[in-house]
Amino acid sequence: MAVKPPRWYFSLRSPYSWLAYRELTENAPDVADAIEWRPYWEPDEVSERMLADAGIHLPYVAMSKEKHFYILQDVKRATVERGLSVVWPIDTAPNWDVSHLAYLVAEDAGRGRDFIDAVYRARWENGIDISERATMAAIGDELGLDPDALAGAVDDPEIRRRGIEALRAVDRDGVFGVPFFIHRHDKFWGLDRLAGFVASVRARTRNTATATATAAVAAATEQRETGREGETALLVPAGDAGHAGGCG
Repeated sequence: MAVKPPRWYFSLRSPYSWLAYRELTENAPDVADAIEWRPYWEPDEVSERMLADAGIHLPYVAMSKEKHFYILQDVKRATVERGLSVVWPIDTAPNWDVSHLAYLVAEDAGRGRDFIDAVYRARWENGIDISERATMAAIGDELGLDPDALAGAVDDPEIRRRGIEALRAVDRDGVFGVPFFIHRHDKFWGLDRLAGFVASVRARTRNTATATATAAVAAATEQRETGREGETALLVPAGDAGHAGGCG
């Protein structure tokens, strides 16, 4: 069975995913480039019906008022510790399919990470509502992408289908929150587990590089030895051609 690559599940609506994104790309760009980026979001009614028809039930629980107040305090602490400022957005009618399905369109164009960066800036630095189609269109203009394709991703049946496949991966991996990191059999949940995930991926990369280098040295040594044996095999008959047992 093929080993699955290391991967992280991010959400464009999550402040902790935003902070993990910044730390991952700024402090561990090697790991950011070596892993798969997978979106996670709470589906709207259309996607919920499609998931139910596919027999998928995501382990999402609505946030309590108490947890919401805690997150407000905790994110403020986390941003201050990192020298950042946060503008808390007001989500009047949140629909996370709007931005996360638009991400799939941007990813198709090879601009997925640029899109993530722009959406995080819009939401957490400028307090802009990312459930608005106009926001997606504006980000499309900013990135030089088709604004109508981003704004209308939520209406595209094929993009919807791919969104369901993305959420199916969430279900298969047992993801229950974000940010969520997976490396081989190890799972890391939360911003404070990012360092452990980074260390795990880097350790595996070092081990793989060492094994590759060792194999290359062994192959080169074997090739040299084979070459010498071949040379001997060619020279001995020529030296002994005149008489049996001769020293050549």
